[in-house]
Amino acid sequence: MLFSSAGLFAQKAKQLSVSNPSDFCRPDELIVLSRKMIERKLGKIPEGNYISIIESANRPVVVQFDDMDKDEKWDEAAFLYSFKPGEKVVFNVSVTGRLLGKAVVRAHVRQRRKNTDATFGPALERDSVPAGQPNTDFSQQKLPPFLTEGPAWENDKVGFRIYFDVRNTKDIWGKTTSKMMLDTVGADPSDSYHHLAGWGMDILAVGKSLGAGSLAMSMPLTGKKDTLIRLGGQNMGPVIYEKIADGPVRAIFRLHYPDWKALESIPALDLTEEISIWGGQYFYESKVSVYNAPAGARLVSGIVNLNSKKSTPVARGGVQGLFTYDLQSENKDHLGMAILTPASLCDGTGTTPNEGTDVKNTYYVSMKISPGRTSDFRFYSGWEKSDKIFSAEKGFRDYIGNEAVRYGQPLNIIW
Repeated sequence: MLFSSAGLFAQKAKQLSVSNPSDFCRPDELIVLSRKMIERKLGKIPEGNYISIIESANRPVVVQFDDMDKDEKWDEAAFLYSFKPGEKVVFNVSVTGRLLGKAVVRAHVRQRRKNTDATFGPALERDSVPAGQPNTDFSQQKLPPFLTEGPAWENDKVGFRIYFDVRNTKDIWGKTTSKMMLDTVGADPSDSYHHLAGWGMDILAVGKSLGAGSLAMSMPLTGKKDTLIRLGGQNMGPVIYEKIADGPVRAIFRLHYPDWKALESIPALDLTEEISIWGGQYFYESKVSVYNAPAGARLVSGIVNLNSKKSTPVARGGVQGLFTYDLQSENKDHLGMAILTPASLCDGTGTTPNEGTDVKNTYYVSMKISPGRTSDFRFYSGWEKSDKIFSAEKGFRDYIGNEAVRYGQPLNIIW
């Protein structure tokens, strides 16, 4: 994405006030300004122009400009800023001529297909797989059809991937470096990402669970208990990947499932998941829209519990969810995971049975589905090798408590 860090040919600036309502530090907060709002304050932005954001100390801020609707015109300007407890910062915002420069890349997403040889092609803007796309049989081939078996996204703290096949399960890359690694990890079959390397490793075993925030639907059945149906398998239908934004500040992509035949007795569902990640955080954010969902249906996301003994509920600051913490990484060390969602969306938490169900070994959060509104959640991963704060359960628990407050109490933004 195009980005600016200082203004050339800048017009008269307007002031933007942003304050932290919390009594603790909020590092690398994502601030997103819509073009419509900016133009209401600054006037029409000429074609080929952007905005410059300068903080009060006259330091420029790296701004990323994202075309969210793919009409070849940017719709949102995004930047990161770290706030002290209760701090208020005033930014000067002005229209500027096009300015490009280098910035440290702190977020990245990619989907790459294997070439006819043992290499992978460039990152794709759009890709798709048909219904029934099989998972890779590594006994028959050394490399999968997609780098690390599907789309992968990362920031300077953590990474994730999703299997672009009938499994459709999310997994975690534990990172020990701030560098973007997921264009090289998995490209050499002799260098296994299941073993600890200088950058980190694949730290999660997912089995038949919902892994690291995979999706399912709780469906009401007349005269019976609700049934939990995984978004996966042959009935999932085709899957369409679309990259929306790719750093340096944030990365965004969408997965579209236009023909999910969840049950024979109901029309096919149309589901879209928009996933975003930005610098400095140990989570990704998911916004899910569902069309044709039957009355009473609930969206479900979950955390694998193959190697954890319990889950702990979270309810703080208008946010609910659960977390788990144990010696549960594939490196046999401490890993904390959590799912948080706005309390207005949360419809309960629970644990799946491990028999008689397609989804097993999962702690889950159930979310309401409302017409015209997305069902939103954040999935967190805190590995002790990424940050020593996660080497004890108290550290992860306190972190998640603060994250719940951050999620439920956004920054105050005033023009």
